[in-house]
Amino acid sequence: MEDKRFAILIDTDNISSKYIAAIMDEMTKHGIVTYRRAYGDWTSTQAKGWKTKLMENSITPMQQFSNTVGKNATDSTLIIDAMDILYTGNVDGFCIVSSDGDFTRLAIRLRESGMLVIGMGEDKTPRSFRTACSQFTVLENLIDEDEEAMQEEEAQRTVKNAARGVSKDAAGKNDKSKKDAAKSGEADKESTSISKEVIESAIINIITENENKDKETGLGEIGSRLLNKYPDFDVRNYGYSLLSRFLEEIPSLELVKNNTRINVELRANRESEEEITEYIKSVVKEKGKKGMRVNELSNIVHRKYVRFKPKNYGYSQFTKFLQAISELEIYGDINARKVRYSEEKQ
Repeated sequence: MEDKRFAILIDTDNISSKYIAAIMDEMTKHGIVTYRRAYGDWTSTQAKGWKTKLMENSITPMQQFSNTVGKNATDSTLIIDAMDILYTGNVDGFCIVSSDGDFTRLAIRLRESGMLVIGMGEDKTPRSFRTACSQFTVLENLIDEDEEAMQEEEAQRTVKNAARGVSKDAAGKNDKSKKDAAKSGEADKESTSISKEVIESAIINIITENENKDKETGLGEIGSRLLNKYPDFDVRNYGYSLLSRFLEEIPSLELVKNNTRINVELRANRESEEEITEYIKSVVKEKGKKGMRVNELSNIVHRKYVRFKPKNYGYSQFTKFLQAISELEIYGDINARKVRYSEEKQ
C-alpha cells in the first residue's frame, strides 16, 4: 500500500520556528510530504528565525506583504493555495500548521472534498479549528517528547559545571525554575484538553456497545474511535506517551492480553448481583409499559456501576443478564432490543 501524499502549509505568523523539525518528524507517521510551503512576510524582522529553518527542511517560502497594519495577510494566500492544490488532485491530505481559528472553514471544506486534514498548532489553538480537522496535534507535545533527553543533557552539564567550580545552589535554582515552568505548562494543557472523565465515559460507552453485540474491544479500536470523536485527543496531553499507559491509569478500565491482541475491559464489579438486579428492576419499572432500549439501560447501569461486567456473573452479554431477571421482558427487533417490567411474570 502506497503512502499517502500530503501538502503541508504553515502559517508563520502564528507558529514559532522552533517547532519545524518536530512538525516534519510527526508528518512521517502519516505519509509523504510533497508540498512544503510556509507563508509570511519575509521582509519583516519577525521572520528572521524562520529563514534558516526553511532551508534546512526544504520548505518553500511564500511571500505575502503586510499591506494593512494589524491584519493577517498570510491567511488568504494560504487558503487560495490550498484550494489550488486540492483541484490538482495530487495529494491525499493536507497538514495545516497554525494556531489561528480562521482556518476552521478551510479545514471543513477540505474534509468535505474527501481530504484527510491534519491540524497542528500551539495549545492556544481554538477548539473550532481543532475539531474541524481529521486529527489535531498540540505542538508543545512534540517538544515535550524530547524532555527526557534534554533533562539528561542538563544533568551532564550540571556535572561539568560542578567540576568547573560552579555553585550547586545556582544550578539547583536553575533546575527548580525549569521544573516549575514545566508544571505550569502541564497545568495549562489540562485546562484546554478534554477532561479524563469525558474520555472515560466515552470508552465505557464503546465497551458497553460492543458487549451488547457480544464483541471484544481492542486497544486499537479505542484509539481510532476516540480520535474520530475528538480529533484533538492525544495521550501526550495528559503526560503519557502510550495509549495503553493512559488507559491503565483509569480506575474503571483494565487491559487484558489475549495472545498478541490487547483488549480493553471494564474492571470486575464489587457490588453483588442482587444489588445490581434490584437497581435494574427499579429503573425499568419507572419507564412503565413502553419500557426502554436495552442499550440505554446498559449505559445507565454502567454509569452507576462502572466496574459492572456481565461476564463476571456468567453471562456472555448484558441482554443475557437481563433475561435471567424473571420480572423483565425482552422484546423488539434484534437490532433494537427493548426491555420492560412485566407484572405477569411476578
